[in-house]
Amino acid sequence: MIDRVRVGILISGRGSNMVSLVRASEAADCPYRVVRVLSNVEDAAGLALAADAGVPTWGKSHKGMKRAEFDALLDAELRAADVELIALAGYMRLLSPEFIAGWQGRILNIHPSLLPLYKGLDTHARAIEAGDAEAGCSVHVVTPELDDGPVVAQARVPILPGDTADALAARVLVEEHRLYPQALTTYARTLR
Repeated sequence: MIDRVRVGILISGRGSNMVSLVRASEAADCPYRVVRVLSNVEDAAGLALAADAGVPTWGKSHKGMKRAEFDALLDAELRAADVELIALAGYMRLLSPEFIAGWQGRILNIHPSLLPLYKGLDTHARAIEAGDAEAGCSVHVVTPELDDGPVVAQARVPILPGDTADALAARVLVEEHRLYPQALTTYARTLR
């Protein structure tokens, strides 16, 4: 039995990337194990999916709380589960600089663009409007600057004539589900 890296996943919604990470972790040779799924949305659909997969969950609304105060709760939950590496999977809230500093080099994120292009939101529409030939997704190390940390993996998808943001997003999501488990696997191996 390999000594697996203990991963905590942060989500805000349906959790499709979280599900792909959990499924990949079920392989006997996977170097990581998902030990907790946490959300800033109490009733995020992904929490039920994680629970169905046997992963302990935690959900609490951040509304009415200062960012650092909420992040301190997240930090306490992650540390109580002995998490070693965090994967952001559709976590739609910026983390505080204090939180990021406490987990420096141990937070990955998947972003739906070919970073450094199109940081932030509306990435697919922005790529189409710019006339780009391709779009894609990037897994990167989280730093205090939005979508700015070192890229560890990317996947590319052609932008087709007449593409809409939704159609492009659907094709990119397929690549996200393939890329993120691979990138997390590779990164987790560097921690052992």
